[in-house]
This record gives sequence, structure tokens and C-alpha cells, in this order.
Amino acid sequence: MQSDSIQVVLLSGGSGTRLWPLSNAARSKQFLKVLRDDAGRPESMVCRSIRLLRERCPEARITVATSASQVDALELQVEGEYGLSLEPERRDTAPAIMLAASHVAFEQGGSPDSVVVVMPIDTYADSAYYESVNRLAEAVRSDVADLVLLGVAPTEPSSKYGYIVPKADEGDVLAVQRFVEKPAPDLASDLIEHGALWNCGVFAFRLGYLLDIVSQYVQVASYADLRARYKELPKISFDYEVVEKATSVAAIRYEGAWKDLGTWGALCEELCEPISGNAWLDDETCEDVHAINECNVPLVVAGVSHVAVVATPDGILVAGKDHDANVRELVNRAALSVPGYERKRWGSYTMLQPDVRELVVDEGCELQPCASKGRAVLWTVAEGTAKIELDGETREVGPGEVVRIEAGMTSVVHACSRLRIIEVCCKQSVGE
Repeated sequence: MQSDSIQVVLLSGGSGTRLWPLSNAARSKQFLKVLRDDAGRPESMVCRSIRLLRERCPEARITVATSASQVDALELQVEGEYGLSLEPERRDTAPAIMLAASHVAFEQGGSPDSVVVVMPIDTYADSAYYESVNRLAEAVRSDVADLVLLGVAPTEPSSKYGYIVPKADEGDVLAVQRFVEKPAPDLASDLIEHGALWNCGVFAFRLGYLLDIVSQYVQVASYADLRARYKELPKISFDYEVVEKATSVAAIRYEGAWKDLGTWGALCEELCEPISGNAWLDDETCEDVHAINECNVPLVVAGVSHVAVVATPDGILVAGKDHDANVRELVNRAALSVPGYERKRWGSYTMLQPDVRELVVDEGCELQPCASKGRAVLWTVAEGTAKIELDGETREVGPGEVVRIEAGMTSVVHACSRLRIIEVCCKQSVGE
């Protein structure tokens, strides 16, 4: 890698509960295709961010920092080359960024002088936001500070964001005096009057700068070494562990559109249509209502205003668009431990009951099912044809046929056409 290249690390985390039940532990909000590209086609936040980054900063080399649970979703949605730094466990943004930096250094041959720009992958902003990557890189190369942040010009005295307070509101690059985390509205108004900016979680630095910080916690010689010793890194945010401890910090002002689509109110503002799926909305008695239905039964909404109504295999949510925080604790208690729906490389599954799933295997794909100890799996083919290998013996199956997979069996399924299966897990002592 050339020292003048820009390495962009995109943070793709999240537990999937902020937009429940549309998102879940396996389908985080950034993978939901709820936006539209320039041609009006459905697009996820992940695809939008990477598309605009590639358009506005062609020299950038992208590395996605995420967990193993999101790899399938990334590979299904994102085309082209990108690096992949996988956290062995969730430990907040500081260790995630440190691990990604080691991936750039050891796996991609990054030099200590390489410029690294860290950005959230799920931000909704205009193209100027992604063009700012070039401005951040130039500031780092000019050695204006060890750390250079992107600050968003506030549109209101919000208490939802942290604030970057500059020493003076002059020039393109501002020296940073201090940080204020989620202030009350009165203090936020005062900060804005003195030129404060929203902290949008975008940081730029030289690769060697962060590797020196990593070496304070653990000495490693490879990316694999750091993954193996990941627990030795502090479980804390990058803002608290690195940014607020730094003695040389600057910020660049960004004036364009920017928002976090992590609430139903914010997301609904960007949805092209008020209805998605098999939903029916009474226009005469409803105002500012969005209805999303991913279930097979119809959804009817009447007589309510300013709400989001969402039905998926994970659950049903009816909530005021301005009351997301009020339902967060309820969602944490209600959310299923196993996602009700998940898209996989081979197709998808939908939970019908605790031990019953509907599997859809795409034509030409291969699935390797297995039964856990003391359990057996019963498959009833509802649609399509397949070749199934059980302990080395191959048989062809079609609609109406039943297959029993015992614990310990070696099994492979080859879908000859689109395959739909009802899967039941049961004790081995129970007959077919």
C-alpha cells in the first residue's frame, strides 16, 4: 500500500434492536433495504455508504470492521473489493478500530504514514459528507494534528449528540478545545453560539499513531495475534479511550445533510412510501403513519396518527414516532433470543414456532444441516426438488417427502430448484 493512499474503516456494529422488529441480531439496521438509489431501486445503508464513498473518494481502500454474524449479509449485498476485520467479540469501538488498524497494517501492508479515516457505515448524509474524506486526509498529511475529526454544523440544540468545542471558530481546520457529551438544550444552545459542532464519529489519523496506542496494551506481530488477545484491549468507546485523551486534536466543519437513522421517526422521514408489504392504511383517519408488514397475514391501520406500525416474524411494534426511547426497554425484554428471520448465503429461514422453521434454499445452493446431540431434525419438502446426501447415500426428494436427520449424521442438500422446507427439531426418541 502506498503511504499516500486513504484507508477508510467502516464500522458496522449494532445489536439490531433500535429498529426492532424490522432489524434483529442477524439483520442490523444498516442491511435493511429501505432507502432508494438514484434509479429508485431499493438500497441499504451499507450499500449507499460504500457506493457514495467509491464515487466521491475513488482512491479510498475500504475495510469493514464488523462481527462474524454480519459476514453473510455483507457478502450478499456488497460487491467489489474490501477488507474485512472481524471482532471475536463485542468490546465497543476502541478495540474494534484498533483491530481494524492492525488488519490494515499486517494483512494489507499499510505503512505507518498511511492515512486512516474511520466512519460509521450506517450514516445517512449527502455526497459532500463522503467528499470530506479527502479533506480529512489532507489535514492529516499536513500534520495539523494527530487526530482530525469531522464536525457537523448543528441544525438544532439537540441533546442526542456529543459536541466538539473549538478554540476559535475560524478557518477550515479548527483546533479543538474540549468535548461535551449530550448536553442539556440550554447548554447546547450556548455551545452552538460559540461555534461547537456535532461529533458524528468520524476520525482521521496516521496508521502509525494508532498502532503506537495499541502497543501500550499488547505487543503483537500480526493481525491474528491481536484477534487472539482481543480481550486484553480496553472495552470502551474510541471517543473516551483515544479522542478525549489526545493532546493534539483538530476538526473540519461539515455543513451538509447528516442524520442517524436509528429511530423510527428518523427512518420514516427517508422512506419513499408510507406502506410496505401487505398493509392497508385508512387515509381519512390516519395522519403521518408508516406501515411495514413482512408477514403473510394482512395488516390494517385506521384512526391513528404519527405512528410506525411494523409486523415481521420477530414481532409486532406499534409506536409513536417520537417515543422510540420509551419502548426500548420493552423491546429488550420482548425480543426473541433467536432471530425470527435471517438471510443466509444459501437462502433464508423464518421461525414459525420455537422448534419449527421454514427454510428457503435458493436454486443451485448447498446446505449442510445437522442435528444437535439428543435431537433429530425432520424435514418436509413443501416446494422444489433436491438431492440429499445422508452418510454418503444420495436420494432425490420432492414435494411431500419427509427426511429424518439424526444427530451425528453427515448430510448435504443440493437444491435442484428453489426449495422450501418445513423443519421440525424433536427428541430422538420421538418417531416420525
